[in-house]
Amino acid sequence: MVTVRLTMLCATATPGGPDRVLENESVVTAVRAALPPYARALRAPSARCARIAGALAVEATPEETLRDLDYGAWHGRPLRDIAAKDPHGLSAWLTDPEAAPHGGESVARLCDRTAAWLTALPGGPVLLAIAEAAVIRAALVHALAVPARAFWQLRVPSLSTVTLTLREGHWTARLTPPPVPRRLPPTAGESAPGTLPAVRERLCLAGRP
Repeated sequence: MVTVRLTMLCATATPGGPDRVLENESVVTAVRAALPPYARALRAPSARCARIAGALAVEATPEETLRDLDYGAWHGRPLRDIAAKDPHGLSAWLTDPEAAPHGGESVARLCDRTAAWLTALPGGPVLLAIAEAAVIRAALVHALAVPARAFWQLRVPSLSTVTLTLREGHWTARLTPPPVPRRLPPTAGESAPGTLPAVRERLCLAGRP
């Protein structure tokens, strides 16, 4: 029976999230020390995941299947603007996993491709994967065998880790909180939260904008 061990590090950006927090050497040390031993590392192809891997001195191979959810025309737009101009679309997106009113990728499709990737993982050495929260939530949907509509209710804070273990055909999941404060005071010129994808962690924590 194949045994798979996978630890996923959440790279979602927020004000005070990974991009800024990892500028602090003591924080980098704490995050690195919190990672379990691993034999091989992968990362999503985003520039953010590349920066985080570099800051942690993790030699991670880009994996296209770990790419973030495609937000389509909503990418980078303030949620208040989306809610004002397309309230029905936003409501559908947060309640119907098959909906993609932004023209990008539906939650259901993200869950399907993530599940296929997990199913194809070989057993053996422990893997580390650095990815955005949406991908980790999709992995939890598969591992916990919950409906895709539970996607937004799964909490995955920035720099937390989720360890998934497949043993005797059954997955178990363990969330380890981030070893650093979730928020820091904004720096001069930093934009306020409330845009996609910068607001993703807020959505992931609360399940709504």
